[in-house]
Formats: sequence, C-alpha cells, structure tokens
Amino acid sequence: MSGNAKTEAIRAESIVKRFGSVLALNGVSIRVERGETLGILGDNGAGKSTLIKILTGFHQPDSGQVFVNGTPVTLNSVDHARSLGIECVYQDLALVNTLSVYHNMFLNRELRKPFLGLLDHAEMRRQAAAALDDIGVGVPSVRAEVARLSGGQRQAIAVARAVHTNARILLLDEPLAAMGAREAGLIIDLIDRLRSRGDIAIAMIAHNYAQTLDICDRVVLVQHGEITFESHSTETSVEELLEVVRREYRAARRA
Repeated sequence: MSGNAKTEAIRAESIVKRFGSVLALNGVSIRVERGETLGILGDNGAGKSTLIKILTGFHQPDSGQVFVNGTPVTLNSVDHARSLGIECVYQDLALVNTLSVYHNMFLNRELRKPFLGLLDHAEMRRQAAAALDDIGVGVPSVRAEVARLSGGQRQAIAVARAVHTNARILLLDEPLAAMGAREAGLIIDLIDRLRSRGDIAIAMIAHNYAQTLDICDRVVLVQHGEITFESHSTETSVEELLEVVRREYRAARRA
C-alpha cells in the first residue's frame, strides 16, 4: 500500500504480530492521511486493538514497518510515539473523576510558577479553557469535577487533552461506545471539527457500521488478523460490510 509522503501521516506496512502460538496480525497494511478519518471495523479478537497498540509503541511488531510522515520509524515505547505526535484515547479515557477539568488536561504535566515551584493553577485554567474553546468543546467550567460531566463531555476532554499535547495522529478506541444519541452527536461533531482542520489524522476503532460510515472517509474491516475489506465510505454500505462478514462466517463453518 503506497502513500503520498506530502499528505501521509501514518502508514503501517505488512505488520505481523504473534503472541505465542496466536497470530494476532498477519500482514496488515493501513495508512491515514492528514485531514482524514479512518474507521477500523471488526469483531472482538480480530486484531484491531493489537494494531492500535503497535501504532502507539505499546507493542512492537514481529515484522513489518511503520512510517510517520513518510519516514520509517521503530516505535520503542508509548513515550517515543507521543514524541512523534501519536496519541491514543482509550475507552477508559485515563481521566481522574475527582479532579477538575483543567487538572485532568494537565495531568502529569502540570505547569509551575517560575522559581517558586508552586502549581500555576491560573495559567492551567487559562490554557485549558483556550484549548477546549479552540476545538469547540463546551463544559460548564474548567473548575468542574470530571465526575459531574456527561460521558460525551468526558470523552471530549480526553480528546482535547491529546490535541493540546500537539498530537497530530489521533487514535480513538471505541469513542462512541455505550453513548446515547445526544452524547454520540457531541463526539461526532468534535471529530468532524478536528478533521476539518486538515492537520490531524484520525483512526478510530468501532463496531457500529452505520455510524462509522457516516463519520469516516474510509473504512477497513479486520478479520482474524487480516484486512479483508477496504473502501471509501461513500463507495460501500452497511449491507456490503455485513455480506463480507457473512461470507467469512459461512466459509468458517464449511471449513
């Protein structure tokens, strides 16, 4: 799978990953360009999470190559991936519910006043409010405890924190899971706004075919550690995706 180095944000070529006797990924290749959203579909155990963890440096592939901005890289750790602008927002969000919005925005990277070493709460509040406003995330106050916010607002804060740390490759793990229509709409609008900036590449793991086709520019279907289907969202349908899954299921039964 070739990519244009001028627009390509991240690309994985022929990724193979084993865990003992289990072949989790078998020659998977994907790419995501700047200003694009890629949907990664598949059942539990298909290999989606393993792929994301390789792209974030949590796992290293047994073979294959990852490219960031067209340059081959070996992602040795999560911190290394973050230094290259890669950030993942997992389902658990890594937020501390008893802390305020602005404290969560600066979790483990708090700002301190020069010379005194004291936390600079005023500056963190200012920057947190500006960062949320910049991508259109509304919260009652940056002083509010995260526990008092809706699921959609918490998800948005986690995404905003990633963007505020200069992430330019954003990986989202089931961002719409267990959300009602209103909360899902908040996250869908946020993803659309980030995509419209043109400088951020987004890949999201999902199960809901209809939502994914509405949100994403392209989709890939992962089955048994392989990509069995890839298409622009406007050129496929829920029915076609389901038929691919049904064919695989029928073939497995015959085998």
